[in-house]
Amino acid sequence: MPTHDAGLMLVAGGGGFIGGWLARDLLARGYRVRCADIKPLDDWYQVHAGAENLVLDLKDLANCRYAAAGMSRVYNLAADMGGMGFIESHKADCMLSVLINTHLLLAARDAGVKRYFYASSACVYAADKQTSTDVTALREEDAYPAMPEDGYGWEKLFSERMCRHFREDYGLETRVARFHNVYGPHGTFDGGREKAPAAICRKVIQAKRSGALDIEIWGDGLQTRSFMWIDDCIEGINRIMESEIREPINLGSSELVSINHLVDIIEEIAGVLLVRRHDVDAPKGVRGRNSDNSLIQQLLGWEPSTPLAVGMRETYDWIAAMMTGMDAALPRAGAMNR
Repeated sequence: MPTHDAGLMLVAGGGGFIGGWLARDLLARGYRVRCADIKPLDDWYQVHAGAENLVLDLKDLANCRYAAAGMSRVYNLAADMGGMGFIESHKADCMLSVLINTHLLLAARDAGVKRYFYASSACVYAADKQTSTDVTALREEDAYPAMPEDGYGWEKLFSERMCRHFREDYGLETRVARFHNVYGPHGTFDGGREKAPAAICRKVIQAKRSGALDIEIWGDGLQTRSFMWIDDCIEGINRIMESEIREPINLGSSELVSINHLVDIIEEIAGVLLVRRHDVDAPKGVRGRNSDNSLIQQLLGWEPSTPLAVGMRETYDWIAAMMTGMDAALPRAGAMNR
Protein backbone atom coordinates (compact mmCIF):
# COMPACT_ATOMS: atom_id res chain seq x y z
CA MET A 1 0.00 0.00 0.00
CA PRO A 2 1.27 3.52 -0.75
CA THR A 3 2.37 5.67 2.16
CA HIS A 4 0.67 9.00 2.77
CA ASP A 5 1.35 12.28 4.47
CA ALA A 6 -1.96 13.08 6.19
CA GLY A 7 -1.46 16.72 5.26
CA LEU A 8 -0.40 16.31 1.62
CA MET A 9 -2.89 17.70 -0.88
CA LEU A 10 -2.94 17.78 -4.69
CA VAL A 11 -4.59 20.77 -6.35
CA ALA A 12 -5.11 19.84 -10.00
CA GLY A 13 -5.51 23.06 -11.93
CA GLY A 14 -3.45 24.83 -9.27
CA GLY A 15 -2.28 27.42 -11.79
CA GLY A 16 -5.87 28.49 -12.47
CA PHE A 17 -8.06 31.08 -10.78
CA ILE A 18 -9.87 28.95 -8.19
CA GLY A 19 -7.00 26.48 -7.86
CA GLY A 20 -4.58 29.26 -7.00
CA TRP A 21 -6.81 30.55 -4.23
CA LEU A 22 -7.45 27.03 -2.90
CA ALA A 23 -3.73 26.26 -2.77
CA ARG A 24 -3.14 29.52 -0.89
CA ASP A 25 -5.81 28.60 1.65
CA LEU A 26 -4.54 25.04 2.17
CA LEU A 27 -1.00 26.32 2.73
CA ALA A 28 -2.26 28.91 5.22
CA ARG A 29 -3.98 26.11 7.14
CA GLY A 30 -0.72 24.21 7.44
CA TYR A 31 -1.13 21.55 4.74
CA ARG A 32 1.60 20.47 2.35
CA VAL A 33 0.42 21.25 -1.17
CA ARG A 34 1.32 20.00 -4.62
CA CYS A 35 -0.08 22.05 -7.52
CA ALA A 36 -0.26 20.72 -11.07
CA ASP A 37 -1.28 22.65 -14.18
CA ILE A 38 -0.69 22.44 -17.93
CA LYS A 39 0.21 26.12 -18.26
CA PRO A 40 3.84 27.28 -18.12
CA LEU A 41 4.63 28.51 -14.62
CA ASP A 42 4.86 32.11 -15.81
CA ASP A 43 1.20 31.89 -16.87
CA TRP A 44 -0.14 30.66 -13.53
CA TYR A 45 -2.46 33.14 -11.84
CA GLN A 46 -0.76 32.53 -8.50
CA VAL A 47 2.50 30.72 -7.78
CA HIS A 48 3.06 29.82 -4.14
CA ALA A 49 6.64 29.38 -2.98
CA GLY A 50 5.48 27.03 -0.23
CA ALA A 51 3.92 24.57 -2.69
CA GLU A 52 5.44 21.98 -4.98
CA ASN A 53 4.52 23.37 -8.41
CA LEU A 54 4.42 20.94 -11.35
CA VAL A 55 3.80 21.75 -15.02
CA LEU A 56 1.93 18.66 -16.21
CA ASP A 57 -0.73 17.82 -18.80
CA LEU A 58 -3.22 15.94 -16.64
CA LYS A 59 -5.02 14.52 -19.66
CA ASP A 60 -2.15 12.01 -19.62
CA LEU A 61 -2.56 9.05 -17.25
CA ALA A 62 1.16 8.80 -16.43
CA ASN A 63 1.20 12.44 -15.38
CA CYS A 64 -1.85 11.88 -13.17
CA ARG A 65 -0.15 8.92 -11.50
CA TYR A 66 2.93 11.05 -10.86
CA ALA A 67 0.87 13.93 -9.44
CA ALA A 68 -1.35 11.73 -7.22
CA ALA A 69 1.47 9.60 -5.77
CA GLY A 70 1.48 9.80 -1.98
CA MET A 71 -1.45 12.21 -1.81
CA SER A 72 -4.03 12.06 0.96
CA ARG A 73 -6.53 14.24 -0.87
CA VAL A 74 -7.03 15.35 -4.45
CA TYR A 75 -8.89 18.49 -5.54
CA ASN A 76 -9.69 18.37 -9.26
CA LEU A 77 -10.24 21.89 -10.56
CA ALA A 78 -8.42 21.28 -13.85
CA ALA A 79 -10.40 21.92 -17.04
CA ASP A 80 -10.13 23.64 -20.39
CA MET A 81 -12.80 26.29 -19.97
CA GLY A 82 -13.67 29.97 -19.92
CA GLY A 83 -16.64 32.29 -20.22
CA MET A 84 -19.63 31.78 -22.48
CA GLY A 85 -17.79 33.04 -25.56
CA PHE A 86 -15.15 30.36 -25.08
CA ILE A 87 -17.31 27.37 -24.20
CA GLU A 88 -19.76 28.00 -27.05
CA SER A 89 -16.93 28.02 -29.60
CA HIS A 90 -14.69 25.29 -28.07
CA LYS A 91 -17.09 22.44 -27.35
CA ALA A 92 -14.65 19.67 -28.29
CA ASP A 93 -11.81 21.21 -26.27
CA CYS A 94 -14.09 21.46 -23.25
CA MET A 95 -15.17 17.84 -23.58
CA LEU A 96 -11.56 16.64 -23.72
CA SER A 97 -11.32 17.62 -20.06
CA VAL A 98 -13.07 14.31 -19.39
CA LEU A 99 -9.62 12.74 -19.80
CA ILE A 100 -8.37 14.72 -16.81
CA ASN A 101 -11.08 13.48 -14.47
CA THR A 102 -10.97 9.93 -15.83
CA HIS A 103 -7.23 9.59 -15.44
CA LEU A 104 -7.07 11.46 -12.15
CA LEU A 105 -9.76 9.18 -10.67
CA LEU A 106 -7.81 6.11 -11.80
CA ALA A 107 -4.59 7.51 -10.35
CA ALA A 108 -6.29 8.47 -7.09
CA ARG A 109 -7.87 5.02 -6.76
CA ASP A 110 -4.57 3.25 -7.37
CA ALA A 111 -2.64 5.57 -5.07
CA GLY A 112 -5.05 4.99 -2.20
CA VAL A 113 -6.18 8.61 -2.01
CA LYS A 114 -8.57 9.06 0.89
CA ARG A 115 -10.84 11.77 -0.50
CA TYR A 116 -11.37 13.32 -3.93
CA PHE A 117 -13.08 16.64 -4.77
CA TYR A 118 -14.49 17.38 -8.22
CA ALA A 119 -15.37 20.90 -9.36
CA SER A 120 -18.51 20.63 -11.45
CA SER A 121 -20.62 23.46 -12.83
CA ALA A 122 -24.15 24.85 -12.97
CA CYS A 123 -23.84 24.22 -16.73
CA VAL A 124 -24.97 20.65 -15.98
CA TYR A 125 -28.54 21.86 -15.42
CA ALA A 126 -31.28 21.18 -17.94
CA ALA A 127 -31.63 23.99 -20.48
CA ASP A 128 -35.44 23.85 -20.45
CA LYS A 129 -35.39 25.00 -16.82
CA GLN A 130 -33.41 28.15 -17.70
CA THR A 131 -35.50 29.82 -20.39
CA SER A 132 -36.83 32.78 -18.39
CA THR A 133 -35.11 35.77 -16.77
CA ASP A 134 -37.53 35.33 -13.87
CA VAL A 135 -35.95 31.97 -13.18
CA THR A 136 -36.89 29.44 -10.54
CA ALA A 137 -33.67 28.73 -8.65
CA LEU A 138 -32.11 25.43 -9.69
CA ARG A 139 -32.24 22.52 -7.27
CA GLU A 140 -29.79 19.65 -7.43
CA GLU A 141 -32.37 17.28 -8.88
CA ASP A 142 -32.94 19.65 -11.83
CA ALA A 143 -29.92 18.17 -13.61
CA TYR A 144 -32.13 15.30 -14.76
CA PRO A 145 -33.63 14.46 -17.23
CA ALA A 146 -30.30 15.52 -18.71
CA MET A 147 -30.13 18.49 -21.08
CA PRO A 148 -26.92 20.30 -20.04
CA GLU A 149 -24.91 23.00 -21.81
CA ASP A 150 -23.64 21.42 -25.03
CA GLY A 151 -20.00 20.38 -24.78
CA TYR A 152 -18.82 21.76 -21.44
CA GLY A 153 -21.99 20.85 -19.52
CA TRP A 154 -22.08 17.29 -20.85
CA GLU A 155 -18.46 16.76 -19.82
CA LYS A 156 -19.20 17.99 -16.32
CA LEU A 157 -22.30 15.84 -15.94
CA PHE A 158 -20.50 12.73 -17.18
CA SER A 159 -17.59 13.38 -14.82
CA GLU A 160 -19.99 13.74 -11.90
CA ARG A 161 -21.28 10.24 -12.66
CA MET A 162 -17.74 8.88 -12.84
CA CYS A 163 -17.06 10.24 -9.36
CA ARG A 164 -20.21 8.58 -8.10
CA HIS A 165 -19.34 5.19 -9.57
CA PHE A 166 -15.72 5.30 -8.40
CA ARG A 167 -17.12 5.80 -4.91
CA GLU A 168 -19.65 2.99 -5.29
CA ASP A 169 -17.36 0.49 -7.04
CA TYR A 170 -13.94 1.27 -5.57
CA GLY A 171 -14.63 3.00 -2.25
CA LEU A 172 -12.94 6.26 -3.26
CA GLU A 173 -14.72 8.95 -1.24
CA THR A 174 -15.72 11.63 -3.76
CA ARG A 175 -17.28 15.04 -3.22
CA VAL A 176 -18.84 17.09 -6.03
CA ALA A 177 -19.77 20.79 -5.98
CA ARG A 178 -21.60 22.57 -8.79
CA PHE A 179 -20.02 26.02 -9.03
CA HIS A 180 -22.16 29.01 -10.02
CA ASN A 181 -20.06 31.76 -11.67
CA VAL A 182 -17.08 32.35 -9.39
CA TYR A 183 -15.38 35.76 -9.53
CA GLY A 184 -12.62 37.69 -7.76
CA PRO A 185 -9.02 38.93 -8.11
CA HIS A 186 -6.17 36.87 -9.61
CA GLY A 187 -8.24 35.62 -12.53
CA THR A 188 -8.40 36.28 -16.25
CA PHE A 189 -9.99 39.51 -17.45
CA ASP A 190 -9.07 39.54 -21.14
CA GLY A 191 -8.06 37.23 -23.96
CA GLY A 192 -11.41 35.50 -24.54
CA ARG A 193 -11.70 33.18 -21.52
CA GLU A 194 -12.88 35.80 -19.04
CA LYS A 195 -16.36 35.67 -17.51
CA ALA A 196 -18.92 38.46 -17.29
CA PRO A 197 -17.82 40.19 -14.02
CA ALA A 198 -14.18 40.50 -15.11
CA ALA A 199 -15.07 41.33 -18.74
CA ILE A 200 -17.40 44.14 -17.70
CA CYS A 201 -14.83 45.51 -15.24
CA ARG A 202 -12.28 45.63 -18.06
CA LYS A 203 -14.70 47.33 -20.45
CA VAL A 204 -15.74 49.94 -17.87
CA ILE A 205 -12.09 50.69 -17.01
CA GLN A 206 -11.23 51.04 -20.70
CA ALA A 207 -14.19 53.34 -21.32
CA LYS A 208 -13.34 55.51 -18.33
CA ARG A 209 -9.70 55.86 -19.33
CA SER A 210 -10.38 56.53 -23.00
CA GLY A 211 -13.17 59.01 -22.42
CA ALA A 212 -15.34 57.08 -24.90
CA LEU A 213 -18.11 56.54 -22.39
CA ASP A 214 -19.91 53.61 -23.94
CA ILE A 215 -19.87 49.85 -23.40
CA GLU A 216 -20.82 46.79 -25.43
CA ILE A 217 -22.97 44.26 -23.58
CA TRP A 218 -23.53 40.74 -24.89
CA GLY A 219 -27.24 40.06 -25.26
CA ASP A 220 -30.01 42.42 -24.22
CA GLY A 221 -28.65 42.58 -20.66
CA LEU A 222 -31.86 41.19 -19.20
CA GLN A 223 -30.43 37.68 -18.79
CA THR A 224 -30.04 36.82 -15.11
CA ARG A 225 -27.29 35.10 -13.13
CA SER A 226 -25.83 34.74 -9.66
CA PHE A 227 -22.12 35.34 -8.99
CA MET A 228 -20.11 33.84 -6.11
CA TRP A 229 -17.22 35.63 -4.43
CA ILE A 230 -14.00 33.60 -4.43
CA ASP A 231 -13.67 33.50 -0.61
CA ASP A 232 -17.13 31.96 -0.36
CA CYS A 233 -16.15 29.41 -3.00
CA ILE A 234 -13.03 28.34 -1.06
CA GLU A 235 -14.99 28.14 2.19
CA GLY A 236 -17.61 26.02 0.47
CA ILE A 237 -15.02 23.65 -1.00
CA ASN A 238 -13.53 23.12 2.45
CA ARG A 239 -16.90 22.53 4.10
CA ILE A 240 -18.07 20.11 1.40
CA MET A 241 -14.77 18.21 1.40
CA GLU A 242 -15.00 17.72 5.19
CA SER A 243 -18.69 16.71 5.04
CA GLU A 244 -20.42 13.41 4.38
CA ILE A 245 -22.32 14.88 1.41
CA ARG A 246 -21.83 12.26 -1.29
CA GLU A 247 -24.14 13.61 -3.99
CA PRO A 248 -23.49 16.73 -6.13
CA ILE A 249 -24.46 19.95 -4.36
CA ASN A 250 -24.87 23.57 -5.44
CA LEU A 251 -22.11 25.97 -4.46
CA GLY A 252 -23.18 29.44 -5.46
CA SER A 253 -24.70 32.70 -4.35
CA SER A 254 -28.48 33.03 -4.46
CA GLU A 255 -28.29 36.80 -5.15
CA LEU A 256 -29.92 36.98 -8.59
CA VAL A 257 -29.02 39.95 -10.82
CA SER A 258 -29.45 40.85 -14.46
CA ILE A 259 -26.39 41.59 -16.54
CA ASN A 260 -27.65 45.16 -16.83
CA HIS A 261 -27.68 45.41 -13.04
CA LEU A 262 -24.17 43.96 -12.89
CA VAL A 263 -23.12 46.83 -15.16
CA ASP A 264 -24.92 49.26 -12.83
CA ILE A 265 -22.88 47.97 -9.89
CA ILE A 266 -19.57 48.31 -11.72
CA GLU A 267 -20.46 51.77 -13.06
CA GLU A 268 -21.14 52.92 -9.50
CA ILE A 269 -17.79 51.54 -8.32
CA ALA A 270 -16.02 53.31 -11.21
CA GLY A 271 -18.00 56.53 -10.83
CA VAL A 272 -19.11 56.64 -14.47
CA LEU A 273 -22.31 56.36 -16.45
CA LEU A 274 -21.96 54.69 -19.82
CA VAL A 275 -24.03 54.47 -22.98
CA ARG A 276 -24.88 50.82 -23.52
CA ARG A 277 -24.68 49.04 -26.86
CA HIS A 278 -26.28 45.60 -26.83
CA ASP A 279 -24.93 42.92 -29.17
CA VAL A 280 -27.88 40.55 -29.31
CA ASP A 281 -26.00 38.15 -31.61
CA ALA A 282 -23.12 37.58 -29.17
CA PRO A 283 -22.90 34.41 -27.04
CA LYS A 284 -25.12 34.85 -24.00
CA GLY A 285 -25.94 31.39 -22.64
CA VAL A 286 -29.20 30.51 -20.95
CA ARG A 287 -31.82 33.17 -20.24
CA GLY A 288 -31.74 32.85 -16.47
CA ARG A 289 -29.88 30.81 -13.86
CA ASN A 290 -29.76 30.95 -10.07
CA SER A 291 -28.66 28.64 -7.27
CA ASP A 292 -31.21 27.10 -4.93
CA ASN A 293 -29.28 26.87 -1.67
CA SER A 294 -31.86 24.95 0.36
CA LEU A 295 -29.78 21.77 0.43
CA ILE A 296 -26.47 23.35 1.44
CA GLN A 297 -28.25 25.35 4.14
CA GLN A 298 -29.91 22.19 5.41
CA LEU A 299 -26.78 20.03 5.40
CA LEU A 300 -24.09 22.54 6.32
CA GLY A 301 -26.00 25.39 7.96
CA TRP A 302 -24.18 27.76 5.62
CA GLU A 303 -24.32 29.32 2.18
CA PRO A 304 -22.24 31.82 0.17
CA SER A 305 -23.32 35.24 1.42
CA THR A 306 -20.87 37.95 0.29
CA PRO A 307 -22.92 40.71 -1.43
CA LEU A 308 -22.08 41.13 -5.09
CA ALA A 309 -21.36 44.85 -4.68
CA VAL A 310 -18.75 44.08 -1.98
CA GLY A 311 -16.86 41.46 -3.96
CA MET A 312 -17.05 43.43 -7.20
CA ARG A 313 -15.36 46.46 -5.64
CA GLU A 314 -12.30 44.40 -4.72
CA THR A 315 -12.35 42.69 -8.11
CA TYR A 316 -12.61 46.01 -9.95
CA ASP A 317 -9.74 47.52 -7.96
CA TRP A 318 -7.49 44.53 -8.72
CA ILE A 319 -8.26 44.56 -12.46
CA ALA A 320 -7.71 48.33 -12.59
CA ALA A 321 -4.31 47.91 -10.91
CA MET A 322 -3.38 45.11 -13.28
CA MET A 323 -4.37 47.15 -16.33
CA THR A 324 -2.34 50.10 -15.03
CA GLY A 325 0.66 47.81 -14.67
CA MET A 326 0.17 46.45 -18.17
CA ASP A 327 -0.04 49.98 -19.58
CA ALA A 328 3.16 50.95 -17.77
CA ALA A 329 4.95 47.92 -19.24
CA LEU A 330 4.16 48.95 -22.83
CA PRO A 331 6.85 50.88 -24.75
CA ARG A 332 6.20 54.60 -25.05
CA ALA A 333 5.39 56.02 -28.48
CA GLY A 334 8.53 55.97 -30.60
CA ALA A 335 10.52 54.05 -28.01
CA MET A 336 11.20 51.17 -30.41
CA ASN A 337 12.86 53.60 -32.86
CA ARG A 338 15.39 55.06 -30.43
